[in-house]
Amino acid sequence: MAVDSGRARDGFHRPAHLRPEDRPGGLRREERTNALRREERTGAVQRREHRAGLRWEERPGGARQERSGGLRRPERQSNALQSTPPAAAPPPAVAKEPVQRTEPVQRTETVERQVVRRRPSPMGATTGRRAGHPERLPSAAARTAAAPVSPAPGPPVPPALVSAQLEAAVEDAVGGAATFVPATKPQEEHLEPARTPRHRARWAWEGRYLRTLLLIDSVIGVLAGLVAFEVRFGSVLTNYNTRYALLSALLPVAFTATLAANRAYEKRYLFVGTDEYQRVLRAGLGLTAATIVGAYAAEIQIARGWFAVALPLVTSGCLVSRFVLRQLLHRARKTRGACMRRVVVVGHGLAVEAMTTQLCRERYHGLKVVGACLAEEGSVPGVPVLGTFDEIAGAVRRARADTVLVLSCPELDGHALRRLAWRLERDDIDLIVASTLIDVAGSRTTIRPVDGLPMLHVEHPTLTGARRVLKAVVDRVGAVVLLVVLSPLLAGLALAVRAESKGPVLFRQVRVGKDGREFVIVKFRTMHTDAEARLAELRHLNEVDGALFKLRNDPRVTRVGRFLRKFSLDELPQLLNVLGGSMSLVGPRPPLPEEVAVYPDDARRRLAVRPGMTGLWQVSGRSDLSWDEAVRLDLQYVENWSLSLDLVIMLRTLSAVTRGAGAY
Repeated sequence: MAVDSGRARDGFHRPAHLRPEDRPGGLRREERTNALRREERTGAVQRREHRAGLRWEERPGGARQERSGGLRRPERQSNALQSTPPAAAPPPAVAKEPVQRTEPVQRTETVERQVVRRRPSPMGATTGRRAGHPERLPSAAARTAAAPVSPAPGPPVPPALVSAQLEAAVEDAVGGAATFVPATKPQEEHLEPARTPRHRARWAWEGRYLRTLLLIDSVIGVLAGLVAFEVRFGSVLTNYNTRYALLSALLPVAFTATLAANRAYEKRYLFVGTDEYQRVLRAGLGLTAATIVGAYAAEIQIARGWFAVALPLVTSGCLVSRFVLRQLLHRARKTRGACMRRVVVVGHGLAVEAMTTQLCRERYHGLKVVGACLAEEGSVPGVPVLGTFDEIAGAVRRARADTVLVLSCPELDGHALRRLAWRLERDDIDLIVASTLIDVAGSRTTIRPVDGLPMLHVEHPTLTGARRVLKAVVDRVGAVVLLVVLSPLLAGLALAVRAESKGPVLFRQVRVGKDGREFVIVKFRTMHTDAEARLAELRHLNEVDGALFKLRNDPRVTRVGRFLRKFSLDELPQLLNVLGGSMSLVGPRPPLPEEVAVYPDDARRRLAVRPGMTGLWQVSGRSDLSWDEAVRLDLQYVENWSLSLDLVIMLRTLSAVTRGAGAY
């Protein structure tokens, strides 16, 4: 077989039967293939030029419109077009001529329509521009509205169904002109600064109160040391008593340090409640015990006269000074509305109304309701409703409040309260959660974790035991001391009662005491001798509800009796009942048997302890209180009794008797 020795174009020899021109019809087939390829390249160039012309001519504004880099989403594009003024009508679109394509041409068209998404730049800037088409950077609105979009996967889209704008955007993306716009973080609502003038005013008076308290405690410590040194050693300084002079100088420092260690300067225990006085007592007892133990361990002799005067004097002086300072604060709150906290109450309508009424009546707590947030839209008498539970933070800012009081409601569970606390923490707003346990003191409640969950444990009230024995001893000792000190006053009052009207000086009446046992109470007579007989004709004039009978201008009361009732002097003979053990210095009001007969089940709880000469009912308004309120206060005393509470009530009794309000 003959072999052609000619060379191919690449320089290698090929057999004759492999050269296309030697094959049958080979040259014609190669020419047709090359022609198709040239036609395909020419058609692609024409199509790009045609699309470019349509892109600049068919857009609103023609060639003057700038390209924005990237493709807008359909919904954003429609919004942008609606917000811009209508432009002149675009020229009619030039129809495309149908192009006959073979299978290879369709495959080439599919390849051209594939868009390769570039990795966005970390700086969010434009990645590139097409040469020959200068353009400005898109505006902020255009960058926000524009976003790179890749075509959806699937079969190739026919050219007749693709808009010119979509083709231009895809070609820009292929050319590298797509702009990456990072997702912007939504800006939070503008918040007012946390330290508003209202907050600064609150912190100012609290700081002044705390500094005044510290100064008074230090002065009392100095005075107690000087008095103890004067009582034991006199005013002459010798070598023997020099160390006691040093101890007297160190007494205020040691006592204030002990108070701080017992957390007696923390704001949560100040202003209201008995926790402050309990911590002062603990500080006094702790300093006394530490002094005794330290002196015994170091074998140091301490003069008993100086010790017995200094420590009790500084403790009692601190208690009295704190009580006086608190009374001044309460009076400023009641009369001038000063030193108050602005409170937004959160809860259901009836609960918010009840809490608002109680806070308005007991203004000494220092909480002024300035608004409310309810579970649903509604109204509360006398309180502006600022929104629902979802608008608490905004309501606090609008009302310029510094405290949020959350009442018990199922909508605000633990997770909701935690999120609310986080939002209020940002503005330094105090959060108070009202417990569903009404009239239960904090000393009876403890929080213990159970499987990671905080559980509130409620202890039973102390109605028996050593503390009750101590209370009985204090009552009898106090009754003896008061009878001795007040004996001249008691004699003068007895003569005045006897001089105005005939009859016995003392009035005896049956009352109900502890556990329902009846006893005879003793008082100065303030009515005429026929007062009991005239009660039936005055029963319809009763001015209080419940089982009590009170008449402000009772015609049965004598002139001396009105004076005695105004200052509660008619109750001084009850010290004899305290001495006998049927009554206590502090306790619930002693009821009449007919009152007990109509008691509801809850009110019978008052009979669990001995009745008292004074109590919460007397220092909170006496006869101005309703029967339900008096029962509530007595039950509160029964549930939360303590020696410190008795001390506070006796101190408050002095101011209540001096004012004479609510006594008739």
